[in-house]
Amino acid sequence: MTQKSFYKYALVLLVAGLLSPGLLRGQSQEGAVPPAKNADQANAQASLVKIPDEVPKDAARFTVILAGNKAGVLAVWTAADGARHSFYEFNDRGRGPRSLTRETFDSNGFVTSLEITGHDYLKGPVAEHFSFDGHKASWKNTAEQGERELEHSAYYASFAGDPGEVEPLVRALLRSPTKAVSLLPEGEVRIERAGERVAEAGGQKLEVVEYEIIGLDFSPTPVWLSKDGKLFALGSGWFTVIREGQESAWSALNDAQEAQSAKRGAELAKRVEGRPAGALVFEHANLFDSEAVVSRPNSTVVISGNRIDVVGPDGSVKIPAGAKIVDAKGKALLPGLWDMHVHLSGNDGVLHMAAGVTSVRDMANDIDQVGDLKKHYDAGTLVGPRVINAGFIDGRGPYQGPTKVFADTPEEARAAIEKYKSLGYEQIKVYSSLKPALVAGIAEETHQRGMRLSGHVPAFMTAEQFVRAGADEIQHINFVFLNFFFEQVQDTRTPARFTAVAQHAAELDLGSAPVKNFIALLKEHHTVIDPTVAIFEGQFLARPGVVSPLYAPAANRMPAQIRRGFLAGGLPVPEGMDQRYKDSAAALLKMVKLLYDSGVTLVAGTDDLAGFTLHRELEYYVEAGIPAPKVLQIATLGAARVMKHDQERGSVTPGKLADLILVDGDPSTKISDIRRVVTVIKDGVTYDPAAMYESLGVKPAN
Repeated sequence: MTQKSFYKYALVLLVAGLLSPGLLRGQSQEGAVPPAKNADQANAQASLVKIPDEVPKDAARFTVILAGNKAGVLAVWTAADGARHSFYEFNDRGRGPRSLTRETFDSNGFVTSLEITGHDYLKGPVAEHFSFDGHKASWKNTAEQGERELEHSAYYASFAGDPGEVEPLVRALLRSPTKAVSLLPEGEVRIERAGERVAEAGGQKLEVVEYEIIGLDFSPTPVWLSKDGKLFALGSGWFTVIREGQESAWSALNDAQEAQSAKRGAELAKRVEGRPAGALVFEHANLFDSEAVVSRPNSTVVISGNRIDVVGPDGSVKIPAGAKIVDAKGKALLPGLWDMHVHLSGNDGVLHMAAGVTSVRDMANDIDQVGDLKKHYDAGTLVGPRVINAGFIDGRGPYQGPTKVFADTPEEARAAIEKYKSLGYEQIKVYSSLKPALVAGIAEETHQRGMRLSGHVPAFMTAEQFVRAGADEIQHINFVFLNFFFEQVQDTRTPARFTAVAQHAAELDLGSAPVKNFIALLKEHHTVIDPTVAIFEGQFLARPGVVSPLYAPAANRMPAQIRRGFLAGGLPVPEGMDQRYKDSAAALLKMVKLLYDSGVTLVAGTDDLAGFTLHRELEYYVEAGIPAPKVLQIATLGAARVMKHDQERGSVTPGKLADLILVDGDPSTKISDIRRVVTVIKDGVTYDPAAMYESLGVKPAN
């Protein structure tokens, strides 16, 4: 799992170095139930951060906030020699970076030297160096090494930098006559002033200016500076870095930048959507029948309003007068795809839709944020899929999930479930720090309210116990393996839940009695498995300096700084364990195939980069040995059946909602063709994937 994978998507704020894909996206549940009962609980993760003695007392300090809880610190100071120094650390369930940085600048504000030491989000070592002598730039980090003769200065974007490095970048951009600079090793960024506000906190008022940096991410990155040009805050409703003591000012600033984003999103929706005046007809389509799991060439589909009206062979269907007719020319016409494990944020709606994902299940998010997104997606004022929500519950402690919804007692659990049900949530997801003794009661309460229960297997509990206690579904294939490694790893709140599987999955005998008995239990209880196998393939196989296999098929389509982040590598590999990690990655695919062959229901989810990762997930299922047509069924009708929405979605059937995709190719014979979506229809409205990708700086599929 790459750094982006640990949340998702809840990952993301920062892209490659300055705002690196190493930094998180989101599982936040703001406002669901009362937050932690006291500051010690709320700041449990921040208490694990230790500031080194070399950080001076007068350093500018910033609070790192995850899901409303303090999780770390950024400190910035200038040394006697004029060099800029910073210390950065946050704790996220035992993961998180820790770094010390020293850098110098020329008269234009460009970096002339940089040194970073420490460890990254996954505890891999960080040692980064950059220097520029006025003629030649050279750099080296865990993923890159290079040098370049320069006629004109270019700004070095560090690979392992901290969020505070955005401040000198902003200064350099503002000094530039064009308000743009070239980046090293590649790319370009520019800056625009977005507005200003008065930030209020603790009875104090401070004028702050919002800038947007274009070129670091799929869309502009907002940054707030005080009038003297010093960093004040940056982030989102889920991940925030803000001046210490000013934390309460963030809500209003976040609202302002969200309004900017919503305005752009509404303008994009108008550009990329098409609303047929009458019926919409596809002729000569290679229709994928997800119920019979076969393709039907030379098919015609008539859509009236937001419903599928008629489906039949070419020439047998009466075409309504005034209909818009699309000649599919043999392209594949499929039901819209489902991603059953997402954490919506930012540009995810556009990325999902461009990839043909018309339905998603959000597995943990900020209640207000995801509610607003769903309303806008449904209304068509923002581009995005249909959304089914799962409510997130964890126990308190130093490894608690990024959430404000905690349950350490049956009463707290019932309150959370009641709140989620009242908001229309269809599922509850529990997490690793939840007390195992609470699971059975949560399952009973959830089922009584007509909801499903799924999640991570809580620490000190086996997957078998989780299923017997009433769980309907298990998230992530690693928890299936951990069921058999309980003697070695009982506390799965920490990264041990990844490293133990990387080191031992290859040792598990998939034909053994314990494995057979566990799979029989899954079948008996109709337990669903959400493997998210792609992120583990990336986690086990990615090596620093090489594009992760998770992203490799789409890497060349990405903006420069996004693509650069794909070089970060996965889990640190202990000496002599390289082949074992590869063998364990192969074992994950063998387990997926065994589950499928045994009749255990699988759903296709990602927990990672929107859109692109679902394509990779489906490719991995085929690589595991599942026939491509069956994989397409898993990602369409199968998902709809699990969520009991199959009467409305999941197949191209008369009377169902008009959620379809047109693909240039035939993914039922070559699964990778699923990347070549040329038209998306959601609720009878057409969307142009090429235009959606272009708005994010992504090239269309070849």
